[in-house]
Amino acid sequence: MASPKRLQGLIAATITPMTPDGEINLSVIDQYVDYLVKEQGVKSIFVNGTTGEGLSLSTQERKQLAEAWVTKGKDKLDHVIIHVGALSLPEAKELAKHAAAIGASAIAGIAPFFLKPTNKDTLVAFLREVASEAPGVPFYYYHIPSLTGVKIRVEELLDGIKEQIPTFQGVKFSDTDLLDFAQCVKNNKEQFALLYGVDEQLLSALVLGASGAVGSTYNYLGKENNLMLEAFAKQDLTAAKQYQLCTGEFLSFVFKLGFGVAQTKAIMTSVSRIPMGPPRLPLLNASKDFIEKAKAKLDRLTCC
Repeated sequence: MASPKRLQGLIAATITPMTPDGEINLSVIDQYVDYLVKEQGVKSIFVNGTTGEGLSLSTQERKQLAEAWVTKGKDKLDHVIIHVGALSLPEAKELAKHAAAIGASAIAGIAPFFLKPTNKDTLVAFLREVASEAPGVPFYYYHIPSLTGVKIRVEELLDGIKEQIPTFQGVKFSDTDLLDFAQCVKNNKEQFALLYGVDEQLLSALVLGASGAVGSTYNYLGKENNLMLEAFAKQDLTAAKQYQLCTGEFLSFVFKLGFGVAQTKAIMTSVSRIPMGPPRLPLLNASKDFIEKAKAKLDRLTCC
């Protein structure tokens, strides 16, 4: 059943825990939920997305993870959003139907990115087919053109989309094009949840009118980013800027070292002490040098 609570604030893009031999590790999900809620103050999650290596998992693995997060998050999490996007339309529809059956708060879908939609109408047609398998569940478009290569502007996509997809509720906007994002806010803020997905630019998106944010760093910098949200809500832009600059300092440091999903898993293991395990090929483990330098930098960070 869809959650009645408005989707806003921080939403952690969850990591997929794996065993040393590369199998998904469902045994730590309960501990992971408690860590997010109690240690980071984050009560909404986005499952099986980029950070969760969703497109590197089998359909069965994605279903098992969705079930674990919905079950373990019951009465603890406000929203469990399941990403159901896939290159195959039947697979995406199967995942959407499953997410609805297990009681996900919402579902989201990425654009297919091997044989790509070339215009708004074909993209909407694909998303409509996926959303139709979960007619009682809010649907969100996951916009991440840097990975999909699908560069249809979201401002254009949103125009009239509610008539095409009645369950459409908003966008996970993972792009640095703040002009496009600003036009989405200007034309649609009252109708849709506009969730920003570039963590290091969150404050800029908040100024423009973002409803909330979905990101990987909220797994381990959730507390600091929540303080930024609180400062912004109080119109204390000086304090909000300091929090953004502080978390940005860490991200700038790790970007220079080489930063991605594998490195996120290593940082999360270090910070939470929950074993996240290795990434799945073609990704490779973070180096020992990266882990040591990132941990030292994080330990020196003084945002609070």
